[in-house]
Amino acid sequence: MSNPIQAAGIHKKRFLSQFVNNNENDKKKFKADRSLCSPSRVLHIRQIPSDATEEEVISLGIPFGKVTNFLRLKGKCQALLEMDSEEAAAALVNYCSYSIPHLHNQPVYIQYSKHRELKIENSSYQARAQAALETENAMEHGSQAILSAHAVEGGHRQCQGSVLRIIVENLLCPVSIEVLYQVFSRFGTVLRIVVFTRNSQFQALLQYADPANAYYAKLNLNGHNIYTMCCTLHIEFSKLSSLEVKYNNEKSRDFTRFDLPFGDGQHPLQLPITPAYGYSFPVVPAPLGSLAPTPAVLAAVPLPAVASAPVNSVILVSNLNSEVITPYGLFILFGMYGDVHRVKILFKKKSNALVQMADATQAQLAMGHLNGQKLYGRVIRAILSKHQVIQLPPEGRKSNGLTKDYSNSPLHRFKKSGSKNFQNIFPPSDTLYLSNIPPFVTDEAMENLFENTGSTVKAFRFIQKDCRTALIQLGSVEEAFHALIELHNHDLGENHHLQISFSKCTI
Repeated sequence: MSNPIQAAGIHKKRFLSQFVNNNENDKKKFKADRSLCSPSRVLHIRQIPSDATEEEVISLGIPFGKVTNFLRLKGKCQALLEMDSEEAAAALVNYCSYSIPHLHNQPVYIQYSKHRELKIENSSYQARAQAALETENAMEHGSQAILSAHAVEGGHRQCQGSVLRIIVENLLCPVSIEVLYQVFSRFGTVLRIVVFTRNSQFQALLQYADPANAYYAKLNLNGHNIYTMCCTLHIEFSKLSSLEVKYNNEKSRDFTRFDLPFGDGQHPLQLPITPAYGYSFPVVPAPLGSLAPTPAVLAAVPLPAVASAPVNSVILVSNLNSEVITPYGLFILFGMYGDVHRVKILFKKKSNALVQMADATQAQLAMGHLNGQKLYGRVIRAILSKHQVIQLPPEGRKSNGLTKDYSNSPLHRFKKSGSKNFQNIFPPSDTLYLSNIPPFVTDEAMENLFENTGSTVKAFRFIQKDCRTALIQLGSVEEAFHALIELHNHDLGENHHLQISFSKCTI
């Protein structure tokens, strides 16, 4: 007769093995299903926690556009979410490709559905779901790009931006900029952090590259502990639209500028590189993983530094309009967020391209700002490539014009250390900042120049200090992209070449 303890152990091993295999099969099935489904404004959400509310599930789509319909398949831990446009749905799917959203600390997976629209019969349950939908959509979004996010707090809706205000309570373990960076980088590209003490409380301001990153970080981290039983996070949206950092030290950090001084004449710190989307860290906060050190361990062991991610500076850009896009267009567009060294449009699939930036930080900045944006009628996707470098064609081989080397281009914005361009990195918007305008050019001439590219000029204003700079508001962010590609470095006469960047303000 077999030993019952051994039998139980064998049964447990079989169960665990079956569980792991089933889990792996589910992941493979999910990836296969995702690749088979064509883009649709109806999205299929899987692995929803049973205790998640309808409002929480609907909130996953809120930063990307209006949610027009919703169906909860509660027995299957799944749901169908209908967005108001295919572009909004694509933006959400693209975002989830590099930053998996969580509900109640559990990852949920979002893919296109096979349904083109949702038609749901009336029922008492659906009436409740529709009531939740109306509550979540109480405020119109008005943009396909992810320019703002919204959340329900205290029974009313608040507009949100990309800057979070963080209060850390029960501070039994040290919390530094590096610790905050580790925790919050899991939800997107962190641009700047400032820490301070107010009313005897440790507080911080943290700016993301994208408001959607801030939205999901708050949704997943608010009320949780950084370490077991201590360092509780209380997170709200700041009224600030951006952070200004003058020094890179233990009190403030700008991850887009490596040239800032430490202060008091000292050398700048060695800044950690923003981890590429999907990479993890040696230290993970308690609600996000099982590797968080206990307070007792922390008292004896110094906190390890942020791990360096693979320094990959090559971006894969997909879903491009192959009839219009050129290497030069991608060079100008991605050059807004870093110095582009090489561009390669793939010969066999011209809707895909590789863009090689000067370094990994610039690559992540570009991805954070441009992924999910609409360019020439297509919502583009920008993720890290598996390639470490773009290879140029061998010497002597006839070029097809699809691979270009811009390493020595005079149009690089960030080549000079300490350049003011480092301070003027802003998200895409419909308002452009124009500079290097000669004094003889009139506002009418500038408006005509942009209208000739197909743009709709909503407003134009010279900045009165010197009339060599101006703001122009176009019909959409997409029009701003097209005008930027067409007109940046345009010769206005007398060796004045027009300089264009995104504005931090509107007219």
